[in-house]
Amino acid sequence: MAMSRRTFHMITGTAALGLALGGSGEVHADVSAPTGPPPDPPRADGRAHTVGFDRYSMLVDGRRVVLWSGEMHPFRLPSPSLWRDVLQKMRGHGYNTVSVYVAWNFHSSAPGHHDFTRVRDLDLFLRTAAETGLYVTLRPGPYINAEVDAGGFPGWLTATPGTARTSDPTYLGHVDEWLTAVNRIAVRHLYTRGGGTIVLYQLENEYANHVTEAAGRDYMAHLYDKVRADGIDVPLFHNDKGRNGYWAPGTFDTGGERGRWLYGFDGYPSPFRPPPDWGYFGPGGTKGGSTASPDTPGFLAEFGGGWFDPWGGAEFGGKGYAESRRTRDAAYERRFHLTNLANGIKIHNVYMTFGGTSWGWLPAPVVYTSYDYGAALDEARQPTAKLVPMHQIGHLLHTVPELAELDRAEDVDVGGGPALRAYHLVNPDTGTHVHVLRNDSTGEAEAAVPVAGTTVRVPVPGLDARLLAAGMSLGRRTLRYSSAQPMLRLAVGRQDLAVFTGRSGEVTTTVLECAREPRVTVLEGDAAHTYAQGTLRLDVRLGGLVRVLVEGGGVARPLLLLLADDETSVRLWPHHTPSGPFLVHGPALLRTAQRRGTTAQLTGDTVDDADLEVWAPPGVTEVVWNGAPVPARGTASGSVRATRRLPGAAPVRLPALTGWRRRAESPEAAVDFDDSAWRTADRTTSYATTPVPAGQPVLFADDYGFHYGDVWYRGRFEGAAGAASVSLAYVSGTQGLLMAWLDGKPLGTHRMPVPDAKTVRRGTWSATATFPIAPGDGPHVLSVLVRRMQHDEDGGANDSHKAGRGLVSVAFDGASPAVRWRIQGEAAPDPVRGPLNNGGLYGERHGWHLPGFPDGDWEAVPLPRTERGQGVVWYRTRFRLAVDPGTDASIGLTLADDPARAYRAQIFLNGWNMGQYINDVGPQHTFVLPNGVLDTRGPNTLALAVLADGTTPSGPGTVELTLLGRAAGGVPVTLVDSPGFPSRSL
Repeated sequence: MAMSRRTFHMITGTAALGLALGGSGEVHADVSAPTGPPPDPPRADGRAHTVGFDRYSMLVDGRRVVLWSGEMHPFRLPSPSLWRDVLQKMRGHGYNTVSVYVAWNFHSSAPGHHDFTRVRDLDLFLRTAAETGLYVTLRPGPYINAEVDAGGFPGWLTATPGTARTSDPTYLGHVDEWLTAVNRIAVRHLYTRGGGTIVLYQLENEYANHVTEAAGRDYMAHLYDKVRADGIDVPLFHNDKGRNGYWAPGTFDTGGERGRWLYGFDGYPSPFRPPPDWGYFGPGGTKGGSTASPDTPGFLAEFGGGWFDPWGGAEFGGKGYAESRRTRDAAYERRFHLTNLANGIKIHNVYMTFGGTSWGWLPAPVVYTSYDYGAALDEARQPTAKLVPMHQIGHLLHTVPELAELDRAEDVDVGGGPALRAYHLVNPDTGTHVHVLRNDSTGEAEAAVPVAGTTVRVPVPGLDARLLAAGMSLGRRTLRYSSAQPMLRLAVGRQDLAVFTGRSGEVTTTVLECAREPRVTVLEGDAAHTYAQGTLRLDVRLGGLVRVLVEGGGVARPLLLLLADDETSVRLWPHHTPSGPFLVHGPALLRTAQRRGTTAQLTGDTVDDADLEVWAPPGVTEVVWNGAPVPARGTASGSVRATRRLPGAAPVRLPALTGWRRRAESPEAAVDFDDSAWRTADRTTSYATTPVPAGQPVLFADDYGFHYGDVWYRGRFEGAAGAASVSLAYVSGTQGLLMAWLDGKPLGTHRMPVPDAKTVRRGTWSATATFPIAPGDGPHVLSVLVRRMQHDEDGGANDSHKAGRGLVSVAFDGASPAVRWRIQGEAAPDPVRGPLNNGGLYGERHGWHLPGFPDGDWEAVPLPRTERGQGVVWYRTRFRLAVDPGTDASIGLTLADDPARAYRAQIFLNGWNMGQYINDVGPQHTFVLPNGVLDTRGPNTLALAVLADGTTPSGPGTVELTLLGRAAGGVPVTLVDSPGFPSRSL
């Protein structure tokens, strides 16, 4: 039940006083935090920590932290073992934070029922994030959008009174139940309490429509008070849809708390226009970035790490996520992210970093199953070239905290033409200068940057950007400037170490301040050096890993400079441990590192044979990789290097899919089908936003408790002699369809049109299907199957998620018989796989998709198939995999056929609905089968429910397993619980 404002303030008063006294670690803009070393990677250490911010950055235990965050959604990877894989890849590639939506619909099958077990185990995910060493931004809704069904609202909420996303008391009652369930888990994982690593918490998402209304302000205040009453004491925020200044500090009542609310916004700028200026260089007033909230750090709660792809590839011409990754490539990410840094963005979340799969009936109507997003980690968990800038920038921000405190400095003229934009920033404490150089033309430009009394020439590729640092500490020595981009600095063992990066073949100049001439040794690579007038100049041609050791010159501690080309830079893995930092070079991924006596214990991945080199704390002389000792020796670089290469991944052999069995369904179309147990569709009112036509009963499926997938209707009538046609109005969402039969004979199929660039975002899809008929006076049965494509999102906060789904009305031309309707949708939710796994097909309701279903009497058939008919046909087969235990193989299912054939298929792997394929629409043909749901070392059951409209021959065509990636290493995978037939109660 919703609490009153008075009750909330009574509950939160004491807690708020404790926060104000500093227990929560808030820091206000007039409090200066000195630049110092970054805090150690977070973990659930049982100790209380302070989490706050000032106008520059987040402050954790009083030390500056730039949050370089990646978005991933556990609900889009239904294999908890693989959460660790993705999180470790994120941390290895420079992210220090993971941002997480929690989807209400994924956890709630009925009012008051919240499931956080198995693949929904939020507690396990938060523990895994802490064990990986990542901060967490938790975003539990209640509304998330995220291209999921109803924007994350549960299906049952569509059939309830009250206006969502307002202060409506009925809605707030449901919200309070949801937040209570989430926060009961979240509060155990707050970094302030030492039980986990949550440092930020989002209240609402892209909430704009009611920003000036009392119902909106009261709603936001209610959410604020609710989470505070539940014990959430970290800073809170709302994600503004664009740079509007909505819900900035002071725009609604936060119960008198100061310094606990952040202004955050999102941005998905076009790759075909120059990056926008968000903060330091914004237009001022109430708009944008730091100008909207000058006392809080610039906060991009979501920034485009790709873009979603609609059905039919309307935006990208049917090219799918390959086109998204091409247009928002590594250069795009570097150009936009460095611009954001120059604009004062110090909390930066890349949406998505791992997109995953909108399996089952999870996707909103606008998108298909894959949510790859063109992200840096693809849907099959494979690294892409987009990780290069993420890796470089992330490690830079983590190891060089001077970049967390930057002011705008005087503009400098760098030449290069009007398309070359230069940003100049300076750290007020250390005097470190940062120049961000951005090239908005397609051709390469050269910037001439005035630095320290000289001109540094920096080539900037077309549609790319570079960062030049000057006056930056490299441990005991100071960098005067470098035309190479800094990536990290560490104090490893008995030496300081710094990494700079750039393009292969590029000639770079790096100048160090040295009071006396040092001893310089070029250990590897193409490098020359000169000393004059207190500076050491290094001219280096980048290629592989160039090593230069600088010793003496009045400084006791050596400096090892590593200059890496871009490809090599993503094979350099810094890892911070309680024993001190490590730097590992060579493998495809470093997952973990720790010191045990004189041994470096490392785990990680290789794809091909790889070198292994380790810079480690003092005294380490031996190396163990993935549990096996590796022969190694010391080097002049101060490292320990393996004397033989690490082996790459073993071959993966996939079997052909044979032994198919076939069975047609849709008995609901037959005249004598027994529908007596179906719900009678006789309601007269609905909470749907779609009007109910006068004189018609409510036919929307949600009003009868059927929220996901297909829904069947059977209508009985008589007295229709003289009718020339029947018209069936329905609402389905993008790519929905309606099939009809009269007295067991097909009338035909109506399909929603394939989306194009103009129609894909129009929202609710409704149509009327008209079929010719010639019935007599006698009793008749009209059978109708509607494939719903899920509920609309509620981005406009106007209850659009309550648009009807299913039949709307029936009308006859030439007669007016009364139709008595019964309706049937999905069975009770699968207690393991959840409410979004199944729709209302006969085979789904009777377990045809489950492992162990007795299909021995089904017809044995080969694939590909060519047959014609309206309705549903099921195909089942079994296959066994034998992937090497030390190999992480990412495997997909690829379907292909003549695109003129009109049919679609639901894909069930071991009973899990892994997606929907539409042969004549696309663009998706390959579906990821996540390990854990897929048994890579045992038997598997595959079922396809093929829905065809009968207008063309239909398949399936070719259906085969596809290897999407492999690595030696990976993480241990526990099989996901996949109950079979008849263990699931039907």
